[in-house]
Amino acid sequence: MSERDWLASRFEEHRARLRAVAYRMLGSVSEADDAVQEAWLRLSRTDEHEIENLGGWLTTVVARVSLNMLRSRRTRREEPLGVHLPEPIIDRADGLDPEHEALLADSVGLALLVVLETLSPPERLAFVLHDIFAMPFDEIAPIVDRSPEAARQLASRARRRVQGETTVPDADLATQRRVVDAFLAASREGDFEALLEVLDPDVVLRVDFGPTEESREVRGARLVAGQALFYARLGLLIRPALVNGAAGIVSIREGEPYAVGGLTIRGGKIVEMDILADPERLRRLDLTVLD
Repeated sequence: MSERDWLASRFEEHRARLRAVAYRMLGSVSEADDAVQEAWLRLSRTDEHEIENLGGWLTTVVARVSLNMLRSRRTRREEPLGVHLPEPIIDRADGLDPEHEALLADSVGLALLVVLETLSPPERLAFVLHDIFAMPFDEIAPIVDRSPEAARQLASRARRRVQGETTVPDADLATQRRVVDAFLAASREGDFEALLEVLDPDVVLRVDFGPTEESREVRGARLVAGQALFYARLGLLIRPALVNGAAGIVSIREGEPYAVGGLTIRGGKIVEMDILADPERLRRLDLTVLD
């Protein structure tokens, strides 16, 4: 084995973890892969004998690259007005792709990523690296150009924001599916009262239409039920799916993806609905798993 092949083999040992870090930082599989590829390019230009801890070195590189990508995204104002939803990971309703399963470890549902999108880039990095990947603050601090104590404060602010939202769904997928099926049936039948039965009184609906149309956030069961009845009249073909490992839906209109919805179920009620309806971003999603 050549030295380069040996180095590539070592890198592959860390790829799954690096993708997981980058996806939590960026909320996009394609951008996460770009960040991981950049880490490989930097490694290939570095004398590996000077690296004491390859895993830590690579994680730091991916974190720095992801942080710069987040900052660049905000500078270019690529995000839509109002709600910006992350890129969901779609699987068949009957199970996760093994590669997706590794990427979605630690219950990284769509609801958690939605909250992470509201954090500043340094807060997001500090929370992801410390709270999810257990990196110590003295290693996080140089990445965000802060002292360890300041990095700790960044993670603390982010943690309070995350804990203030309902981001962890009920664990039982069968229960989740039953609630989603009941919601879809009530929508099709135009049964407003039945919709209220499956919606939490404080349910929140977020819809990301992309940069060409103002996205929206709707709160409260009656308003969300009204939105459900409106969309039910569009004649969409609804496919059940797993969206970031939880029960969700993919809707089709005239043979093209119309929206992907992640639903967060807590206590047998829908507490959050996150709908990606940006045509450009939908075209980039891999929906072949549903075929």
